Amino acid sequence: MISQEMLALGRQGSIIRAIFEYGNRRKAEIGADKVFDFSLGNPSVPAPESVAEAIRSALSETDPVVLHGYTSAPGSMQTRSAIAASIRERFGVPSTPDCIYMTAGAAASLTITLKALVLPGEEVLVPVPYFPEYRTFIENAGGKLTPVAPDGRMFPDLADLEAKLTPNVKAIILNSPNNPSGAVYSVEVIERITALLKRKSVEFGAPIYLISDEPYRELVWSGVEVPYLPCYYDNTVVCYSYSKSLSLPGERIGYVALSPTMEDRGEVFAAVCGAGRSLGFVCAPSLFQAVAAKCTAEHSDFSVYIENRALLLSALSEYGFDCIRPDGAFYLFMKSPEPDAYAFYEKAKRHELLLVPSDDFGVGGYVRISYCVSTEQIKRSLPAFRKLAQEYGLC
Repeated sequence: MISQEMLALGRQGSIIRAIFEYGNRRKAEIGADKVFDFSLGNPSVPAPESVAEAIRSALSETDPVVLHGYTSAPGSMQTRSAIAASIRERFGVPSTPDCIYMTAGAAASLTITLKALVLPGEEVLVPVPYFPEYRTFIENAGGKLTPVAPDGRMFPDLADLEAKLTPNVKAIILNSPNNPSGAVYSVEVIERITALLKRKSVEFGAPIYLISDEPYRELVWSGVEVPYLPCYYDNTVVCYSYSKSLSLPGERIGYVALSPTMEDRGEVFAAVCGAGRSLGFVCAPSLFQAVAAKCTAEHSDFSVYIENRALLLSALSEYGFDCIRPDGAFYLFMKSPEPDAYAFYEKAKRHELLLVPSDDFGVGGYVRISYCVSTEQIKRSLPAFRKLAQEYGLC
């Protein structure tokens, strides 16, 4: 008998991936130029030249053990030192290499962190809307996902957050810039959340951990600031990925960074190392650890995303659709003209528009549109969006 839980998880799959695979099949049937796939958050801009230079430099190494061999389980000391130095320089946080654990992307960072922190039956608070895989990661650690309602800006509703902060809560995950809404939590919101966490930690006599999931940190528009959460709260764990900042989603490189002022940091880091060991997430890809060490201050050219955002927001608003204005990431969260987002998704699909219904993000009545695609695809898609709007009598 195999694991029925894993069987069900494998058969169910991710709605985002399912739509992406449908899009691939549809492109083969009618041509890629006729399918407008906005499902996957797959960066379309190239990695910066510094990445290619770092790869070439690494490949010039003649010792195969140095080039392709195992690093230490938490990652190479050179890479961890470079990342800690970057954190000190960029954010003024006194990070050190023994705060950093290298991982195969943010998914591994989150999975390791939750496994290290969460005891069976404990709750992890997650503001809505949220990345669907959070539920899988939390439940795999033996925990329970407890949603926190959003306000009108898609920020956490602070009254609901306070009501759900009980002694059974081990952590809260904050994702800003947010997938799927593009919301960037303001300094004021972060200060109010962290003040609440501090007060409740004292009241309960145990730390409530703040897990900051931030693969989109560098993708912000119009000069918006993304607060670095260890500056506001000691018991913070940052889960980072270079997938979006350096356009390297397939290379699977990221890290866990503990706040250097975290309570019992040495024990927490040891638990992170133990979780990595138990899950098989040791020695992240060595070649791209070397690349990360040399590119800590780099990011891709995001001008295409800025253009795509402006183009989509303008056109969809003109057609009568209601969108949450995104300040970061590369997603547009658009309100469905009917309550059933899946029904709207099916109608959009008839126009070859592949949009992700919001139910798996913890809220109904919206669709997510990934605008990290070519500008040409967006331009070709606009007549289809207009026809869809006309079908609902919006324009």
